[in-house]
Amino acid sequence: VQLQASGGGLVQAGGSLRLSCVASGLFFGSNIMAWFRQAPGKEDEFVAGVGGSRSEPLYADSVKGRFTITRDNAKNTVYLQMNSLKLEESAVYYCAAAPIRSIIYEIPTRRANYRYWGQGTQVTVSS
Repeated sequence: VQLQASGGGLVQAGGSLRLSCVASGLFFGSNIMAWFRQAPGKEDEFVAGVGGSRSEPLYADSVKGRFTITRDNAKNTVYLQMNSLKLEESAVYYCAAAPIRSIIYEIPTRRANYRYWGQGTQVTVSS
């Protein structure tokens, strides 16, 4: 299984970036996909997650209204559109996948619940 994240970079505060994560080696549509981030010296943090095609996404309170997670099952890709970025959101952003094991499920927010991880993409927000 491989999760390849891209789209990070340098952006000014208030700007936007769109992250992408392409998955291979797994049944993409059968996995919850999520984004986490980790800033230097801090623990990793759940940012957003999305389940199957009919489920509502879940967002961390800190990003609600500014970030949007979407998935394209035909392309095995999950996206994170980030708007109005803040200085404190500079971090390495990781995509992760968790197999869906039941018809009714919740999107997990803990790192331990995700089986597969990408290599991360750096997002740097400057003033």
